[in-house]
Amino acid sequence: MTAPSTYGLSSEARNLHWLLTNLVEEVPGIQSVAVVSSDGLLLLSSDPGHTAASREIRTAKGPRGSSADLATIVSGIGSLTVGAAKLLAFGAVKHTMIAMEEGSLFVMSISDGSLLGVHGSAECDMSVVSYHMALFVGRAGHVLTPELRTELRRSLEAESAGSTR
Repeated sequence: MTAPSTYGLSSEARNLHWLLTNLVEEVPGIQSVAVVSSDGLLLLSSDPGHTAASREIRTAKGPRGSSADLATIVSGIGSLTVGAAKLLAFGAVKHTMIAMEEGSLFVMSISDGSLLGVHGSAECDMSVVSYHMALFVGRAGHVLTPELRTELRRSLEAESAGSTR
């Protein structure tokens, strides 16, 4: 397994990387995962090269490992569903599942407007994916502080800058 570099990160950031890696590698059918801040910025992803399981994305349909694309989709769906919930006065959105012919998209609230987005294959068991997403959210939600979001964002920016050289 090739994990993202967690050198120099806080224990909370390393723990979130570990949780994301576990989610991708242990749940059959997950193609890609993105954690997005309330303002739509990517905080954590399973882009190709980050985990062994995510290398399969290169041949999968969908965002094809583009964490920016998945983050944009997740942010847009999150915004749309929050607006719908307010309009309908049904309370906060907990999760959204979209089943398509050749795959599924799951969006779940983490905390403070942050979202967990999962792109799954057509063969994935939606209840299993939802269950493991809920576990991730339960474990990650209390540590996803503004300081940690800033640290994760800077880490991704540094990683991107290093890969474009």
